[in-house]
Amino acid sequence: MKIAIDGPAGAGKSTIARLLARKTGYIYIDTGAMYRALTWKALQNNININSGEDLERLARETKIEFQYSLEDQKTICDGRDVSQEIRSPEVNAAVSVVAAYSGIRSIMVKLQQQMARNHSVVMDGRDIGECVLPDADYKFYLTASIEERARRRQKELLASGYDAEYDDIKNEIVARDLNDASREVGALKVLPDSIVIDTSECHVGEVLDKMLEIMKGT
Repeated sequence: MKIAIDGPAGAGKSTIARLLARKTGYIYIDTGAMYRALTWKALQNNININSGEDLERLARETKIEFQYSLEDQKTICDGRDVSQEIRSPEVNAAVSVVAAYSGIRSIMVKLQQQMARNHSVVMDGRDIGECVLPDADYKFYLTASIEERARRRQKELLASGYDAEYDDIKNEIVARDLNDASREVGALKVLPDSIVIDTSECHVGEVLDKMLEIMKGT
């Protein structure tokens, strides 16, 4: 079973995907964390994120994997747990630039498809339904208003100990939406077979119940 969850930043994809995987017993694959891990490593090593060639070289020599437990999932980059570091404002500001390179996406998509080959998975990202799992059994597209997404991201950053100004976060999300929607490969879009759910005024439990009901009814 393959479940694809796409949508813009702050729409609740990761939270819902994690809960859905736990509810169904499937493996959760956070593709965004993979791009974030590569971005984090590039920043740590002073790699020019405007050089696709340098980033591709870095991607080929970087090992990104996940460690699972009943309660959590850790993102491991070259043997190091970077689960917290990849959520920093610096990574937030740079990840859409890194993820826009077609060479990077090609490398990541192959890794993601390998992960999904022998397991039932819930996978979230920007281009899962179109590029990574075009044969997904369900293709959900979660969205929310920019204002609500900015509030959620601000709350997340403050909880992690980072300074977070609402207007700065909102502007960053607007810019990221534009980057995600206009990239040549793996652009964020609603597909003809996408099941769109607006999470703006929905509690997490309500969104999860709605998705489970859709899956149960087909």
